[in-house]
Amino acid sequence: MKFIVTILKRLILGFVVLYGYNMIAVNFNMVMPINVVTVLLVSFLGFPALFALVLLFVLVY
Repeated sequence: MKFIVTILKRLILGFVVLYGYNMIAVNFNMVMPINVVTVLLVSFLGFPALFALVLLFVLVY
């Protein structure tokens, strides 16, 4: 039960981090889509995954 609660906390935190990033990045036209892949990456890998996704987004577009 404790493991499930920890996973849910990480998923919710990952979603909130992506949502917060999008609220800031909308001014710079660099919005990151919130989908299953991005939420899972940010949830389990943390802020470095968010920075890597932003870097990948900048390099591709």
